[in-house]
Amino acid sequence: MIELPNRIAALDCPTVFAAHGLCLTWAFEVALACDLILAARQARFGLVERVIGLTPTMGGTQRLAARAGVGRAKELVLTGDKYDADTLAGWNVVNEVLPEDGFAAVALSYATLLAEGPTRAHAATKRVIRHFEAGGVGEANARVAGIAADLFATEDLRAAVASFLTDGPGRATFTGR
Repeated sequence: MIELPNRIAALDCPTVFAAHGLCLTWAFEVALACDLILAARQARFGLVERVIGLTPTMGGTQRLAARAGVGRAKELVLTGDKYDADTLAGWNVVNEVLPEDGFAAVALSYATLLAEGPTRAHAATKRVIRHFEAGGVGEANARVAGIAADLFATEDLRAAVASFLTDGPGRATFTGR
């Protein structure tokens, strides 16, 4: 059961989960495997497996601890309570709370912005963060130069620098090459 969220977390591309309603158990565990969680103000979240005598089995407990801290993860899992989007934003679990009106369009626009961005740089960022998660700042520091150096061979970096010099910042288009 843990294979699905692990596969999501291992993707090189940014992953965004958009929660617009009740997001419990496995759905919340999938959300926690994503890089970013967007939530409509009405969304509610919980790992409620305790009601059947189970603990989350798809990595939700540990992923929640990584985002919100051990104490908050224990609270959420042990109580089985449901929490609103604003609370989880305050705990660094939800990245952004969006209004109900137009939620789907805003969430899609957010994901599209990432997808059209420097995907090779996004993959590099995720690699650096994986090193941080595995060994802290020291491990990430030991790897970041090599990871970033690989980006200098990409067409995206060369084209974006040229665009920056001729058109100014923020006007580059990226191809993923």
